[in-house]
Amino acid sequence: MCGRYSQIQTQQKLSAIFAVEESADFEASYNIAPSQLAPVILNVDGTRVLNLYRWGLIPSWAKEIKMGYKIINARSETITEKPACRRLVNSRRCLVPADAVYEWQKSEDQKTKTPMRISMQSEAPFAMAGLWDEWRDAEGRPLRSYTILTTEANALLKDVHARMPVVIPPEMVDAWLDPGIALKDMAGVFDPYSDEEMAYYPVSTFVNSPVNNGPDCWERVEG
Repeated sequence: MCGRYSQIQTQQKLSAIFAVEESADFEASYNIAPSQLAPVILNVDGTRVLNLYRWGLIPSWAKEIKMGYKIINARSETITEKPACRRLVNSRRCLVPADAVYEWQKSEDQKTKTPMRISMQSEAPFAMAGLWDEWRDAEGRPLRSYTILTTEANALLKDVHARMPVVIPPEMVDAWLDPGIALKDMAGVFDPYSDEEMAYYPVSTFVNSPVNNGPDCWERVEG
């Protein structure tokens, strides 16, 4: 699962890392929450573009915008079956760039939850798998939104949560963004990312509120 994440890279650095050719302006965020606008990367007629979309997928056929709160994540194992996602799996794939994700680990007695910051050991940015769609309100105004795909947690993270975001390996980024390559032809794309490359540590409950944003969200606390 992924209910909160961070993306603090500059426009210039993110464009260089992911070979973005056209980019919207955006602000760094240590605490991206559902319903907020955040950067996504997609292929637009052969050009790699970074746009700001709303987190929480609102299907084109949805009657109300609030449906987006129900689809911040989608299980990769069932996206070809779910009405909100099956139309998008080949034509509307995107990358969701991140520096880290947050997950809340339950205590043994289930009474408390400790936020954990999960990242690459190298602290390098990474790309989560996403799907996007366009919805229109009653006046016909478009709103584009996205969901983050999840898979089973790897060996490192399974004690934190049973699910983790699908991380697209660098060598599969081109294929994931290419609508000419069918999902069935990308074997292993939804496999849990290598636990040997990832790390996590506990952070302050400061991150619990989406109102809070800044380096304090990353501050390590001793358990």
